[in-house]
Amino acid sequence: MYIPMERSGLDMSSEGVSEGKELIKVEELTPSSRGVNIIVKVVSKSEVRNVTGRGGPHRVVDALVGDETGCLYLTLWDDNIDQIDEEDTISITNGYVNLFRGNMRLNIGRYGNFEVLEVSPITEVNTENNLSLKRYEQERRYRPYQPRYGGRRGYQRRRY
Repeated sequence: MYIPMERSGLDMSSEGVSEGKELIKVEELTPSSRGVNIIVKVVSKSEVRNVTGRGGPHRVVDALVGDETGCLYLTLWDDNIDQIDEEDTISITNGYVNLFRGNMRLNIGRYGNFEVLEVSPITEVNTENNLSLKRYEQERRYRPYQPRYGGRRGYQRRRY
């Protein structure tokens, strides 16, 4: 059954959507943070690295971003690299944090987005509290290899 949006009772106005996203500060981020809504200022960008991943070749940049409570690295991929410059203030919606080589990284991801703000609410970035410099114990993503069926690796011809 089709119900028009006006009569469905759902508030799809821009005010209703923006009220739902609660902004957090950099110091509140953890390695397992998901659905991150945050406003950060770009302090610096690294050189572009070319990497080859599952989907072919990609360009990657690490941007140091932060607010008055701390900073960390934001990983930018492909087209996002050219849309963000140093000193820009960006609002990230539905981002996430992961560990890269034991260090925290903020990511926009496939389901997140960002917007470059015209007016910056951030006057100064606290670079003394860099969350990306802190090492975390990273759990193994894959089980170590355990041989099955008698421990032979691959097919070996039996000798008689």
